Amino acid sequence: MLTGDVVVVGGGPAGCAAAVTLARAGREVVLVDKAVFPRDKCCGDGLTTAALRRLAALGLRPEAVPSWQPLDGVWLRSPSGREIELPFPPGGLYGAVARRVDLDAALLDVARAAGVKVFDGHALEGAVAHDDRVVLDVDGLGPVAARYAVGADGMWSPLRKALGAADEPGYLGEWHAFRGYFRGNDSRLWVWFEPDLLPGYAWSFPLPDGRVNVGFGVQRRPGRPTKELRALWPELLARPHIRAVVGEPDGPHKAWPIPARVGHSPPVAAGGRALFVGDAARAADPLTGEGIGQALETGVLAAEAVLAAGALRPAAAARAYERAVARGLGVDNRLAAALSRALRSPLGARGALRTAGLTDWTRRNFARWLFEDYPRAVLLTPRRWRELTRGGMA
Repeated sequence: MLTGDVVVVGGGPAGCAAAVTLARAGREVVLVDKAVFPRDKCCGDGLTTAALRRLAALGLRPEAVPSWQPLDGVWLRSPSGREIELPFPPGGLYGAVARRVDLDAALLDVARAAGVKVFDGHALEGAVAHDDRVVLDVDGLGPVAARYAVGADGMWSPLRKALGAADEPGYLGEWHAFRGYFRGNDSRLWVWFEPDLLPGYAWSFPLPDGRVNVGFGVQRRPGRPTKELRALWPELLARPHIRAVVGEPDGPHKAWPIPARVGHSPPVAAGGRALFVGDAARAADPLTGEGIGQALETGVLAAEAVLAAGALRPAAAARAYERAVARGLGVDNRLAAALSRALRSPLGARGALRTAGLTDWTRRNFARWLFEDYPRAVLLTPRRWRELTRGGMA
């Protein structure tokens, strides 16, 4: 039987963040994933300042990611057609783009270098929780036993289901997104607030080889079937201001759901022996649908809770993790959800962008806030006010 202190299910950013944090603290970590890396992952490929800081803290080096593209700002288009540039402040990196096929493979290499035992190409087939451990049945490996399991295996987490903790049958997430790669006509990062997508948006994120990641994300609405969104895709690409940026397709488009309701589903199970992170914790931002920074944050928080509680106090680990998520992401995401409601109308979106573009100061600081240089609800949480002056990643 394969054993460890912690077994992590899922090798994406959330799983790697948890695994690296635990391994560097001296814990024996086993990581399994059903996919063989490198593997593609549906995503917009954008990295916020918060994500960049956490990646740097884990030890990821940009040169290890072939498609790494630094950004110097973002261009926004209002529902009225007004366009504004939001430049990032000079000195430091505030945003980047990197294909997930490259980013996740590089992160998994960081985990291996930290001493994590990585088994990609091995799917979880079952799990049983005991008072003192969790035993996973993993395809090709057999039983894997550990004091804790970290579920970083997506919004339909097989670990959650195997432990009988799946409490939302038919759950489809709060957002739905489409993405395709194209040859680009414009190297700028664009976000288009189209009237018929609100509070969603369309985007074009540049990559260093002349390609762009183009897509759109919308909030799910009762009675709006996915086939309607598929039909919207070619019409959206044909709009003149988008057509001017987007060249010819470079591969098929893909769709994926985004879970953005952290705190609504328990982030722990089996008395604290299992902790869920990233999409398995429904942690994406309700305002933008962004999830990499949130995945990294929950992965680290889960690892820190396990380290603080020790092997024999799973209930303490559960309390510590739930409290950390509620005090940080929970507050941020509630504010983000409220702001998203204000953007449902073209009038609200136009007003927000008009305010953002008033002065050089508002443009720079709205860019910092949008790219999570500081937490969404930092002004509502005085203990985090020091983060207002943090600045971008060096």
